[in-house]
Amino acid sequence: MMAARLLTKAKIEILISKLIGLYPGARCELDFRSVFELLIAVVLSAQTTDVSVNKVTPELFRRWPDAASLASAPQEDVEKVIRPIGMYRQKSKNITRLSAILTEGYQGEVPGSFDELVRLPGVGRKTANVVLAEAFGEDRIAVDTHVFRLANRMGLCREDTPEKTEEALMDRIPAGRRSETHHALIWHGRRVCHARKPGCADCGVSDVCLKIGLAPTNRQAP
Repeated sequence: MMAARLLTKAKIEILISKLIGLYPGARCELDFRSVFELLIAVVLSAQTTDVSVNKVTPELFRRWPDAASLASAPQEDVEKVIRPIGMYRQKSKNITRLSAILTEGYQGEVPGSFDELVRLPGVGRKTANVVLAEAFGEDRIAVDTHVFRLANRMGLCREDTPEKTEEALMDRIPAGRRSETHHALIWHGRRVCHARKPGCADCGVSDVCLKIGLAPTNRQAP
């Protein structure tokens, strides 16, 4: 862990309660109707927005609604459908390959094991944690760019990689509140605490946040 101030346990409780209170309806903003659709959507969301993914998945799932059909889909056809989201060639390979693995090894079902999920093409820790939290009800922290930025900026932890941040947050955020904290952090990062110009003046947790790394003009006493 890097040497830096961190929020106390009591301050973390306050921060979490305030964040969840700000976004009581926070949820995954990807559109999906099944565990399979969720997995594919999260894989596609790498380095792009949920809004962009939601624009291509209706046609993708209309044409290939399950693992078996997507596994046998022509590569060029899948590429054409998901082309607007970027990195479409690699992503099309990943989702057709993982669909083949699900079809051949799991009867088309998505496994509920972290170790099995991260062995699938295009599935990293973040994707696996999202699937386990959203589809299987596990109390998980998925560290995307927003969670990584806010957790280290606010003082929930002070780590230099997403994996270390995940480990720290699993330790510091009380059990039973991790998934809802994950969603609240993402919503706050998208709506208020932006990377380059955080809206500290309009922030509902500014009085608790340590504002680590922000310019002095943005800092307020915690």
